[in-house]
Amino acid sequence: MTTFTLEIDAIGLNCPMPLLKLKKALNQLNTNEIVKILVTDPAAHLDFGVFCEQASHEIIAITKNERVHTFFIKKA
Repeated sequence: MTTFTLEIDAIGLNCPMPLLKLKKALNQLNTNEIVKILVTDPAAHLDFGVFCEQASHEIIAITKNERVHTFFIKKA
């Protein structure tokens, strides 16, 4: 289990809303804190990957079940 500082529920939201919620959450965190975000948008992994690469944030874990993908992202 990954320890996190903030959890965001973006279930049922489509692009670009999960990414916007992630950006807003990261703005609330300090460096090296972790946000957990739950999504159902199948394109979220692409959006999150590009964003994190550009902003130097780190996707430290991704878990998937039938419908919900859970990302743990560490703020740079």
